[in-house]
Amino acid sequence: VQLQASGGGLVRPGGSLRLSCAVSGGTLSNYAVGWFRRAPGREREFVSWSNTASNTINADSVKGRVTITRDVAKNTVYLEMNSLKTEDTAVYYCAAKPGRASSQATDYDAWGQGTQVTVSS
Repeated sequence: VQLQASGGGLVRPGGSLRLSCAVSGGTLSNYAVGWFRRAPGREREFVSWSNTASNTINADSVKGRVTITRDVAKNTVYLEMNSLKTEDTAVYYCAAKPGRASSQATDYDAWGQGTQVTVSS
């Protein structure tokens, strides 16, 4: 399976963005999808996941500010981010794995190329 992340950009603090993760070479309904991010000088960090039953989990750092959804017909997973803060600045990556979802990046088999999110005034 291949993943293509998009939707990043420059946004002011308090703003919103919607990231997309298009899945190809496989059927989204068979995969759990996670979002991770890496900020400059920091380790990769879990953000959110959606499993095959559309259950979701968000990291404490973004809880209440992000919503992950999946559109099986479009084979795409979305990450809606609101009330963005400067500390949300990072490259965001989506990843997929068959079976159960996980917040551990090492559990994922396939990764997208990343999309830059910059939150700045």
